[in-house]
Amino acid sequence: MEAYKREFIQFLQGAGVLKFGDFTAKSGRKIPYFINAGMIKTGEEIAKLGEFYAKAYFEKIGNKPTVLYGPAYKGISIAVSAAVALSKNNLNVPFFFNRKEIKDHGEGGVFVGYVPQAGEEVVIVEDVITAGTAIRESMAILSTLENVKVAATFVMVDRKEKGQGEKGAMQEIEEEFGFPVYSVVDVYDIIEYLQEDPANEENVTRIQNYLAVNGAKV
Repeated sequence: MEAYKREFIQFLQGAGVLKFGDFTAKSGRKIPYFINAGMIKTGEEIAKLGEFYAKAYFEKIGNKPTVLYGPAYKGISIAVSAAVALSKNNLNVPFFFNRKEIKDHGEGGVFVGYVPQAGEEVVIVEDVITAGTAIRESMAILSTLENVKVAATFVMVDRKEKGQGEKGAMQEIEEEFGFPVYSVVDVYDIIEYLQEDPANEENVTRIQNYLAVNGAKV
């Protein structure tokens, strides 16, 4: 396993972002592990998370400027931290996020921060994709922006789960909307990391059993 992947998984565990147990995903699936960016709660942690997203951004997109979009609520801090990390590497990009409820006073509207202009490209930064539900919600919101294109989505972990059919949720999103979805690590990286310690045998088995049912078949 590449060193940065191990470092990232250790970071997720240390910050309480990666947990094992019994959880329910936004898709409604009962899952044996959970990725929760909401557990990031210190300046040091959010700065570190932004650095990982920035690293992935430069690897996949390069120095090309885009506009970062962080879906409310967990994507907000990710977008801010990633924008800060990119700026420290001489790429100054704007960011914005959505309100859960449209504001009908003051400046109004559903978006906070920079509003992308026609012809600009947006990069969505999320914590994780399970069945693709949250990304489809984001695309519905972003569709209100005229002539703005989504260039890519970045997430912490590719869960390698099937989406609405047998294909992987991330693959379905790519095919449905025409942009790539990138992750820092995937669930098989997490399994490989856990297998290094025999004490994790139960969690490894539960994840493998879950993937046997819900894992992407294509």
